[in-house]
Amino acid sequence: MPSTTPSPPPAVTGTEPVPPLRRNRDFRLMWTGAGASLFGTRVAATAYPLLVLWSGGSPAQAGLVGFAALLPQLLLLLPAGVLVDRWDRRRVMLGCDLVGLVSMASLVVALAGGRLWVHHVMAAAFLEGAAVILYRLAERAAVRHVVHPGHLSAALAQNEARGRAAGLLGQPLGSVLFTAFRWLPFGVAALTHLVALLTLSAIRKDFQDTDRPAPRALRTEIAEGVAWVWRQRFMRAAILLVGGSNLAFQVLALALVLIIKEGGYEPYMVGVLGLLGGAGGVLGAMAAPWFMRRFPIQEILVLAMALWATLMCAVGFVGHPVALGALGAGTSAAGALLNVAAGVHQVQVTPDALQGRVSSVFTLVGSGLNSLGALLGGALLAAFGTRTTVLGVSIGMTVLTAVALSAPVIKRPPEQL
Repeated sequence: MPSTTPSPPPAVTGTEPVPPLRRNRDFRLMWTGAGASLFGTRVAATAYPLLVLWSGGSPAQAGLVGFAALLPQLLLLLPAGVLVDRWDRRRVMLGCDLVGLVSMASLVVALAGGRLWVHHVMAAAFLEGAAVILYRLAERAAVRHVVHPGHLSAALAQNEARGRAAGLLGQPLGSVLFTAFRWLPFGVAALTHLVALLTLSAIRKDFQDTDRPAPRALRTEIAEGVAWVWRQRFMRAAILLVGGSNLAFQVLALALVLIIKEGGYEPYMVGVLGLLGGAGGVLGAMAAPWFMRRFPIQEILVLAMALWATLMCAVGFVGHPVALGALGAGTSAAGALLNVAAGVHQVQVTPDALQGRVSSVFTLVGSGLNSLGALLGGALLAAFGTRTTVLGVSIGMTVLTAVALSAPVIKRPPEQL
């Protein structure tokens, strides 16, 4: 395997002490704006299946809406990576928030008027999902230009904790708002996109190198990013394993909503799951720097997958929202830990000119199967019920863990990756 040469960090001039990350104005603005936008996305995502199921729709229709929200991960990720490397990343992020604002506002208008069309919900979910794809790729590529190289691990850990906190707060709030007024979660989502537009506009630093190569054919640039990732043997194995895991988790996510409904609980109990799961994710993200100082990324990967397999199996035997939420807290903690470790590894070893494309490959293989998972989950739940479906995907997760334990590239020391 060709050696992986880490991308040099942006130049740091002068000899003055570097201020702590908490005093980095531009990072605070980016962190706050992206957090607001992500929070709104989580609120809306919670409301999608509730809106369909509590309006008389079927699990299959709920799966279709989830499929529409996640479909951009399959269709747009690789082209989006090229555009993030080619276009001005600040303008990309501003445009994404504008799209999110308009799509959520359209749902508010429709639902406030007492009308619901599943196809409208699917279209709005697709548009916001596409905007989220571009936004997150641009932010991941830009963060190394906003923080000092020595703060990169802490910055990515804070970003992951922010994302988990958005789920922690967004999911319960989404269900509570839905219980009050069915249009309200989408109104809050529109407002958060407006906040993100304002904070992002106030950032001073550039989001990428000023010296960029001339644009080439889209297919050529996509192929360059894919080829670079393919040459990194550990990356190649890891994203395939995590991609399979995420497929299982999308089936599980829809199953959890159905378990709550079949148990006779109110919609806000879905928020209890999000509250506990989000808390676990925040703890996992904040603990990531400690684990990364003590364990190589391969061991973190295997640990996370083993924990996922164990806890996923347990979901098939419990039904109370608090118990389900506790299991979700464990899976979220492991996922957050792995996300931070993998994100730091990817950003550190990838050249800046390839950051968007490499991130898009990671997200496509690692999360692009989410849309298929949502579609598959609706079909499996309709055909086999919740317990059989959950136990089936837990068996699949166990098989993936066994593959990770036996894969030769996972056993290599870090310097040979």
